[in-house]
Amino acid sequence: MSSTAATRKPCVLFVDDEKRLLEGIAQLLRKQYEVQIANSGDEALRRLGELKDVAVVVSDFRMPQMDGATFLHQVMLRAPTATRILLTGEAGVDGARDAVNKGQIFRFLTKPCPTDQLREALDAGIELHRLANAERIVMQETLLECIAALMEVLAVTNPTAFGRAQRIKRLVADVATKLECGQFWQLEAAALLSQIGYFAESPELAEKIYYGRTLSPEEKKRAAAVPANAQRLFEHVPRLEPVIQIVTALDWPDAALARLGDGMIGLGARILGVALEYDLMTIKEMPKKEIMQVLRARESRFGSNVLEAFTAVVGAEAEPQVQTMRLREATPGMRLLQEIRTSSGALLVPIGFELSQRLLERISQVAPEALEEMVRLAPARPATA
Repeated sequence: MSSTAATRKPCVLFVDDEKRLLEGIAQLLRKQYEVQIANSGDEALRRLGELKDVAVVVSDFRMPQMDGATFLHQVMLRAPTATRILLTGEAGVDGARDAVNKGQIFRFLTKPCPTDQLREALDAGIELHRLANAERIVMQETLLECIAALMEVLAVTNPTAFGRAQRIKRLVADVATKLECGQFWQLEAAALLSQIGYFAESPELAEKIYYGRTLSPEEKKRAAAVPANAQRLFEHVPRLEPVIQIVTALDWPDAALARLGDGMIGLGARILGVALEYDLMTIKEMPKKEIMQVLRARESRFGSNVLEAFTAVVGAEAEPQVQTMRLREATPGMRLLQEIRTSSGALLVPIGFELSQRLLERISQVAPEALEEMVRLAPARPATA
């Protein structure tokens, strides 16, 4: 962490339709905090999109157009690590219940609020924000990397499942970024684990499912059990509950999925669901225009916001530049534009696969002759900030 980041005052956003009250709060607290103010929920949401790393959001309950409960619900969706505090002149039970349900607030403060009490609440909220960010970083840098490493180890035994998981992970990350919910590390984990159940099955069955080939009654039964197998593998792993909930919700009916709303589970399940369906139709070589028509017809399931973001992401995909070289000359990050099979015809690496150093080393051990093949590759994608 840079010294500038370490010494910067914590950012606190106050929202109230009483302008003079906000100006007084800013004057009172500006020495200790970076105080930002907004006179309405709509203005505050715009400010939230412009500001970086808002630690605490304090909102009045009674505001015109958008009340505090509705506003804090939107804050929860757009900046999930920001601590949410409700400042109200009312102690109504119905209002309190609505705020808790919609915004998952951290504390209630009543007007007029003593300065010491306000500072104490802000400091507690800032500490909660710090801990939430620290946990998110740990999850992203440890648990998510462990899942990715596990999948990569299993890649040689079932390359079809791993290749699809890798493509899906890349796609959902792009859509989540477009929707400004890029902090959903659980969504990336769910994308990887959505295919984990196939590793318990034979590579032959995974390949038949992958290409949409006819399955026998027994194979259909095994394929239907794949999601449940995946859930059993990870249901007792700490911190993975939201990930499992996202994967489980993929099989829910449209109405049940809609009831999850735009929180991390509901939005994550819709993003992952549309990515999986898109990938499956792409594998079957359906034209992109036809694929998007099919997906738009299912707006009741995926939601207009997800479909709009997804359309923007896949529509912006340029035709990959093609480089032809021996597989041994490929570098990590390059993406295969063709399949790699062993001399016996078994699938070794699927099309669309992003190469890694570990996988190249494993191929050299399992099928060294494959490294001499001339293959078509797309260059590595530039790293994102």
